[in-house]
Amino acid sequence: MVIVNVMPRVLILGGTSEARRLAERLFGRADVDVVSSLAGRVASPRMPAGQVRVGGFGGAAGLTEWIRAHGIRAVIDATHPFAATMSWNAAAAAADSHVPLLALRRTAWVPGEGDRWHEARSLEDAAWMLPELGERHFLTIGRQGVASFADVTGAWFLVRCIDPPDEPTPPQMELLLDRGPYSLETEIALMRGRRIDTVITKNSGGAATAAKLIGARELGLPVVMVQRPATPGGVPEVADVQGAVEWVDAQIR
Repeated sequence: MVIVNVMPRVLILGGTSEARRLAERLFGRADVDVVSSLAGRVASPRMPAGQVRVGGFGGAAGLTEWIRAHGIRAVIDATHPFAATMSWNAAAAAADSHVPLLALRRTAWVPGEGDRWHEARSLEDAAWMLPELGERHFLTIGRQGVASFADVTGAWFLVRCIDPPDEPTPPQMELLLDRGPYSLETEIALMRGRRIDTVITKNSGGAATAAKLIGARELGLPVVMVQRPATPGGVPEVADVQGAVEWVDAQIR
C-alpha cells in the first residue's frame, strides 16, 4: 500500500549533529513533514525532533521501496562522511524513485600551519604507518575499524568511542567511552596525561571533535588523517543546515 500525504514528506538520513539540527528546523512546520532515519549502530543515540525510524533498509532496493511506500518527496543524505555505503544506496534509491536528493556534508578538515599530518587512504594504511611515528597512539575513529589496529606490534592505544568496539582489539589498549564535543584544554590534558605520540582520526570535519587537531598541533604531535571514501557524483551538496533548509523550501514550493 502506498501512503499518500497531503503535506510533503522529507526523509533525512541522519546520525550526525547536522541531521539533528536540520530535523529541529523542519519539525513543526505547517508545510512539510519530516522523518529521520538512524542506522542503529550507537546504543543510545541522540534522537532528532519529529518522527524517527531506526535500522537499515535492506540496501538500495529496500530504501527505494520504503521511499515509495511512505510518500517521500525528497531525501537528504546527512549521514557521517564515512557512511559511504548509505550514500551510494541513497543515490541509487533516489534515482529509482525519481525523488530529488541532497547531500548535507560538513566541510573536510584541512591542515594548517604547524600541522604534521600524514594522509592515509584507509584504516589499514593508517595502521601500517604507526611503527615509524611512535608507540603510544590516540585512536579516535569511532568503534568501527578498531580491529584494523589489532596487529600493530609494540604499540599502546588510547581508544575513544561512544560504544565499546568489537573484537579483535589491540592487546595493549585503554578504552575511553565518551562523546563530544571536546574542549581544547581537555584534549591537551588527555594527550599529555597519556603521553600520546600520535593521533589517528578520520577526516569527518566539523567543530565538535576538531579540538584534538589543534591540541596535536600545539603539542607538536603527528596526526594520521584517514581520507574520506568516494561518494556518488552528480548529487547536489551543501555544507550547512541553512543550505539544506533552503533546498527543502525550493523542493516543496
